[in-house]
Amino acid sequence: MEEALSRALNSVTLEPKDSKMDTFGLYVVTWNVGTAEPPEDVNSLLQLSSPKKPDLYVIGLQEVKAAPLKFVADLAFEDSWSQLFMSTLAPLGYIKVSSIRMQGLLLLFFSKLEHIPFIRDIQVTYTRTGLYGYWGNKGGVSIRLSFYGHMLCFLNCHLTAHMNYASQRVDEFEYILDAQTFDTKNMPHILDHKVVFWFGDLNFRIEDHGMLFVRNCVTSQRFSLLWPKDQLTMMKQKEAILQKFEEGPLDFQPTYKFDLHSDNYDTSGKKRKPAWCDRILWQVKPKSSPPEDTNEDGHNEEEQLEGEHANEFPLKMTQEYYTSKMEYGVSDHKPVIGVFRLELRKMYETPLVQVSAEGEWSADFEALITYRLLQSFPSSAWDWIGLYKVGFKSVSDYITYTWVKDDQVSLDDELFQVYVNKDEIPVRGGECVLCYFSSNLQCIVGISQPFKVQESRAAIEEGLVPENINGLDETVAS
Repeated sequence: MEEALSRALNSVTLEPKDSKMDTFGLYVVTWNVGTAEPPEDVNSLLQLSSPKKPDLYVIGLQEVKAAPLKFVADLAFEDSWSQLFMSTLAPLGYIKVSSIRMQGLLLLFFSKLEHIPFIRDIQVTYTRTGLYGYWGNKGGVSIRLSFYGHMLCFLNCHLTAHMNYASQRVDEFEYILDAQTFDTKNMPHILDHKVVFWFGDLNFRIEDHGMLFVRNCVTSQRFSLLWPKDQLTMMKQKEAILQKFEEGPLDFQPTYKFDLHSDNYDTSGKKRKPAWCDRILWQVKPKSSPPEDTNEDGHNEEEQLEGEHANEFPLKMTQEYYTSKMEYGVSDHKPVIGVFRLELRKMYETPLVQVSAEGEWSADFEALITYRLLQSFPSSAWDWIGLYKVGFKSVSDYITYTWVKDDQVSLDDELFQVYVNKDEIPVRGGECVLCYFSSNLQCIVGISQPFKVQESRAAIEEGLVPENINGLDETVAS
């Protein structure tokens, strides 16, 4: 198996050195939601009215309500925040590729459908730092993946609170970087990746200045007067680990601490001083020589591919926007967004599998799927092809699926056919796609063109389905 996986990833077709750079939009959100339920909509948060939509959304939340019974329910079903983001983004063609939750920390990664077959080697992990590492109310969760062959890592953190713990926050960050490892040889740690995003409620405060001075600077929008006393800015001057990370200018008012459902800073008896607790930083790894040793264990060969061809396949990152979204008041924090332009030269443009629906599809007869291996590919008996409604929310949002090795017919070494039982096809029909999911790679590696599933004529004749009603909504809901 490992040898086959190695061959598959080594056989990826590389683009020539003079191929063009492609540009992708990356939209990052961080928000401490203060155990609140979601607002009615997040359209403004995600800037959905913008004519130019990003290719990727990365959403990091802190203090998602984690009461024991609710947390257990959220593990069995999607939590209310994830449901809102998926329901909002799915109609626009975004799929939830991956997510990870550790108590109140939640990290979500969405992509446009067109990129899904080129997002591979997905792994997630988490690190607790609360209560001496035994409690997950503080810590970090991360998602790493390969995007067109380039290794990216996203780390969402919630660090220790209060003014006097700036050094401890840096220690926690370093501990998370050391503790989080991935099942790989060439890039086992976060900082090994080509691009690293670090964001969350980092809890750094504004030192020395009194409340009156801070609020006057905010009111007059003279934010730069506060920057020299921002703890993260100060710590970057003396901590080498922080100097590797870039951050855009803090040209927006501090995002903590607000009275709920208002733009007024804390009016309680504690009158906490405003601070830029919520931050988004990033690092692009400088070019380096290819690793001398080769990966002999067959794991995650895309990382080795990236290392060997780093100079041929460059990557550039530019921040286009960095601000807060003041209109949201469900929490004592305001959400912060960062919009980035990611320029890279793709290492491959061909999916591993080509899958298609053959002939007419309806619940009146068995349906036929044809798939072709476009690369040497470690197919497994646990691979499956799912039938999805157009606009599906996540990998698990399939209508039905079939194992590729069940009822499979080999037409040649690369072309195969597999049947879908008619009883598994929705009688109401609708617009659908087929997705080939690789068990070994743990991701979708091929997506069909959209096709029409016809309404069942037999069901219409029996009065089970009113004629001329399309859609899979009731089928999916049931």
